[in-house]
Amino acid sequence: MIASDSFINYLRSLGYSHYAGVPCSFLKPFINYVIDDPRVDYIGATSEGEAVGISFGAYLAGRKTVTMCQNSGLGNMVNPLTSLNYPFKVPTLLIVTWRGQPGIPDEPQHEQMGRITQKLLDTLEIPWLPFPAQENEVERIMTIAEERIAKTGQSFALVMPKNSVGSYQLKTVPLPSLIKTDYHNEFSANIDLDHCLSRTKVLELILEILQGDEAVISTTGKTGRELFTIADRPNHIYVVGGMGTASAIGLGVAHNLPHQTVVVIDGDGAALMKMGAFSTIGYYQPKNLLHIILDNQVHDSTGGQSTSAKVTQFAKVAAATNYRHSYAVDSKKDIIDGLKTLLSKSGPNMLHIKIHPGSPKNLGRPTVKPPEVKKRFMAFLSKQVKLKK
Repeated sequence: MIASDSFINYLRSLGYSHYAGVPCSFLKPFINYVIDDPRVDYIGATSEGEAVGISFGAYLAGRKTVTMCQNSGLGNMVNPLTSLNYPFKVPTLLIVTWRGQPGIPDEPQHEQMGRITQKLLDTLEIPWLPFPAQENEVERIMTIAEERIAKTGQSFALVMPKNSVGSYQLKTVPLPSLIKTDYHNEFSANIDLDHCLSRTKVLELILEILQGDEAVISTTGKTGRELFTIADRPNHIYVVGGMGTASAIGLGVAHNLPHQTVVVIDGDGAALMKMGAFSTIGYYQPKNLLHIILDNQVHDSTGGQSTSAKVTQFAKVAAATNYRHSYAVDSKKDIIDGLKTLLSKSGPNMLHIKIHPGSPKNLGRPTVKPPEVKKRFMAFLSKQVKLKK
């Protein structure tokens, strides 16, 4: 058993300063210490996949990250770890607890995952080691982890058995403020999506209004492909995988770079997939985040199957989860007015835009590979930090 502070302080000496995750009883002292330590950041996510997205955004903002979860939540991480972190070569240090460890009594829901945790990591091609059991093992284990991360650009996992870290009682109790939200519904009566603007037209409007110094994060699928086709710029990142994580990535960037305007361009299907991120954003209150949802009520990239967005009022959900300003619009004039207004106001803000289904014929895909998109986006953010000093 080791002390939480000694391990976290050693990680801090290696440059790890951002933590995200979902609690587990095995992680309790570890997370409690991170919350109390003002020298590092911790964002509690609503799901493990969301935590991966937050860490992804923090990495883009220049932070070394730790992402923590119970092994049962490792399944929720599979999609972003394989379709987002892997192609972009964005690593995070995973700390995965070992519930259901064979030979140690535990709840029945942990039995199978307890048997296969290490096999699952092997299948995901994520190298792992046991969490250090003694203080004198920390340096050796982290040296191996750091060397592997540096060589591959991929994540590394530490598997934490029960009673790996000593107890630590939480001292800090956050008291988030509930915001009186400015909510406007400008939808036309009986909206006819056929009369709404296309995604391409709306993206063109957005780019016309933006100043060019915003960090723009576009969701997976047709949104990123159309944005790339219209204008490929260093301040754009196309979330080619990890469907649903664009808003979590935006939070990770915005939280770590509070003077950098961050614009997330989301889709209705993606937003529905990880709507818990709305609550995390509302809780942590990134004032520099504008969350745009382009809603055509279908999964456009996979053939136009309906989503449940027809009965979902995204702006109202944003208002209910503590976004400061949330507008629902469908006309060109209201889109322009809404964008200009929300960009001028302290966030987090939401603009829910109804759009026409469909996309241009023979639509291409980003030709710039994910690692290069990441590299130039991070360079853009680094330059912006210097300009704002």
